Amino acid sequence: MNPNSVEILLVEDNITDAELTIRELKKHNMANNLVHVKNGEEALDFVFATGKFAGTREIQYAPKVILLDIQMPKINGMEVLQKIKSDPRTRAIPVVILTSSKESPDIQKSYDLGANSYIVKPVNFEGFAQAIKNLGFYWLLINQPPS
Repeated sequence: MNPNSVEILLVEDNITDAELTIRELKKHNMANNLVHVKNGEEALDFVFATGKFAGTREIQYAPKVILLDIQMPKINGMEVLQKIKSDPRTRAIPVVILTSSKESPDIQKSYDLGANSYIVKPVNFEGFAQAIKNLGFYWLLINQPPS
């Protein structure tokens, strides 16, 4: 895969949730250009083409959407969101918070920091699968990003 053609950056430390998300996106042919990273540090390295991703891609070729968990090791999702949305090179990338937190302060802070959407992971598999399918269709096929 060409690292400059990534459509989805999945930032998820829970391997089960990541596998379910990837499987559901693949089922609907939306995971061909997906990169999965396991923590906020890797997410920022990918987005800004630094660290282990230095020299592998150009920063101007951003993912079409970032699916971002909040609670992760090293750098949490809120810090990742803040850094992405505060940089003029990356602030237009849609960031969807995909988390198990239903806490009102988390929701409010996410939107205050510039999240484009906040989705609580459904507890049951069918609900989770449907949420991922809808998420992929909207952000990859329906949404019109800035040029």
